[in-house]
Amino acid sequence: GGLILFAIFSLVMDVFKIGYYSSFYSCLSAIKIIYPIVQAIFVAVQTYFLWISAKDCVHVHLNVTRCGLMLTLTTNLAVWMSAVTDESVHKAHSKLKKNVTEEFFRWLMRGNLPISGMRSSSAEECNCNSQICQIFKNGYFWLYPFNIEYSLFASAMVYVMWKNVGRFIDHHSHHIHHLKFRLFRRTFFVGIILGLITLVSGLGVLILYEVQVNSSTESSKKSQALTMYYIFNIVCLGLMSLVCIGGSVIYRFDKRDMDRHKNPTRTLDVALLMGAALGQYAISYYSIVAIVASTPRDTISALNLTYALLMIAQHTFQNIFIIEGLHRQPP
Repeated sequence: GGLILFAIFSLVMDVFKIGYYSSFYSCLSAIKIIYPIVQAIFVAVQTYFLWISAKDCVHVHLNVTRCGLMLTLTTNLAVWMSAVTDESVHKAHSKLKKNVTEEFFRWLMRGNLPISGMRSSSAEECNCNSQICQIFKNGYFWLYPFNIEYSLFASAMVYVMWKNVGRFIDHHSHHIHHLKFRLFRRTFFVGIILGLITLVSGLGVLILYEVQVNSSTESSKKSQALTMYYIFNIVCLGLMSLVCIGGSVIYRFDKRDMDRHKNPTRTLDVALLMGAALGQYAISYYSIVAIVASTPRDTISALNLTYALLMIAQHTFQNIFIIEGLHRQPP
C-alpha cells in the first residue's frame, strides 16, 4: 500500500517533468524528455512486479533471479541518488537567487574572475516564462520527496526478495498473527485521535513558520516564528520520549517469548532504522557544536540546543522500543 501511494505521486511527478521539459523541446536534448517517460514506465512495471511477487521465495533459476533483483536494486539506488542531487541543486540555486543581488553579479562580470563559462551557460539556458511552465516546474520539485521515498521503499522490498531467494521457511516456528483492528477498543481510538491532532498541529506550525520566515522582513517576527517552531517540536519530542520509555517499561511486565529466528524483513527493518537514525544523530551533533561555539547565546540558541538534545534522546528511546517490539512473539 505504501509503495503504491509513493508510486502514484512519482508518476504525477514524471508527468509534470514531461510537461516542463516539453516546453523547451526546441532548446533541450531529447534525452531530457525521454528520461521521465522511461522512469514512469519503470515505476509502473516495478510496482506491478512487487505487488504480485513480493512474498515469493524463488527456488528455480536462483542465479538469474538474484542477478535481476540486484540490478533492480541498484537501479533504484541510482534513481534515488539522482533525485536527491537534483533536489539539492534546485534548492542551492533558489538560495543563490534569493540572497545574491543583481549588482553583485554585475560586479563579478566586470571583474577579471574566470566566470566566462558561467556567463555562456546561463545565456544558453531556456527561460520559463509562461504560467503553465512555472506550474510544471514547481510541481515536480515539490513531488521529489515522494519519488525519493519510492526509490528507498522499492529498494527495501527488492532486497527482502533477494534475501528470500532459495529460502525455506520453517512452518512449525512460523506464527501467523492476524491483527483485529477495532476503532473503539480500549485506547486505540485515543491513540489515533492524539496522533492526528499532533500531525495536523505540526503541519499548521510548519506552514506558519515557512510563511513568516520567508515573507516577513522584520527580525522580531522571524524570531517569534522560530520560537514557536522550536517550542512545538520540543514538546512533541518530550512526549514521544516519555511514551517510548513507557512502552519499554510495559514490555518488562508483559512477558512474551522472543523470536530469534532468521527473518530478512526484520533484519532489514532494524538496519534501516539504525541507519536512518545515524543521519539525525549527525545533524543534532553538528547543531550542538555550532550552538556551543557560537556567540551570543540567546533564547533561540537555548531552544535549538534543547531541541537537538531531545532529538538524540527521542531517537534512541524510540529505536530501543521498536527493535524490542519487532523481536516479540504475538500473544
